Amino acid sequence: MDTTTFSDIFQSSFLENITSISILDIAISLVLAFGLGVFIFFIYKKTFSGVMYSSSFALTLIALTMITTVVILAVSSNVVLSLGMVGALSIVRFRTAIKEPSDIAFLFWAIAVGIVLAAGMIPLAIIGSVIIGLIILIFANKKTSDNPYIIVISCADHDSELRAKEFINQQVSRAVIKSKSAQKGAIELNYEIRLKDDDTDFINTLAEMPGINSAVLVSYNGDYLG
Repeated sequence: MDTTTFSDIFQSSFLENITSISILDIAISLVLAFGLGVFIFFIYKKTFSGVMYSSSFALTLIALTMITTVVILAVSSNVVLSLGMVGALSIVRFRTAIKEPSDIAFLFWAIAVGIVLAAGMIPLAIIGSVIIGLIILIFANKKTSDNPYIIVISCADHDSELRAKEFINQQVSRAVIKSKSAQKGAIELNYEIRLKDDDTDFINTLAEMPGINSAVLVSYNGDYLG
């Protein structure tokens, strides 16, 4: 005959889940996640080359590494929870725009580290992060004179436009016109150029040429909006 004890009545599956993951495993995982998240944070800060550095995004990399670790720890200990987590995350929509392509790599890096740590592959997470960080540092800090620039020139007439074009072709290794707008008494030209070296003094000479109202040299990151 089946009997139900007093303890069976108050038995809770929720309380049983408390011991499904040891406190030591949680502590080790979160400490390592924090350490590697800080490492990713410093690599991002050191190699950032965008227009405006976002400290909130950099801090998000640390939080994302730890949050991912917590989520994967929970999912790996409970099959039912894993199914519910998939359903919950499928309805989440992130509306913050990613302005720099490299930011996507850092976000994926932080998520991947959290997953690998929670899976118990500590050497892979640490060694992999160190190698990835060194590669990013080496290539991000590599100086090159072939960086693209945009020259915005305001000319008075067609003759000054031809003189500006001839002068630019002499001073740079490559020049491609990106846009041209004309109105009475003014012609605006946008050139994408590659410098022969790091010297940009030619822009001063260009601005002083007859018929040239102004000449502006700006760094070009590949996202042309003209």
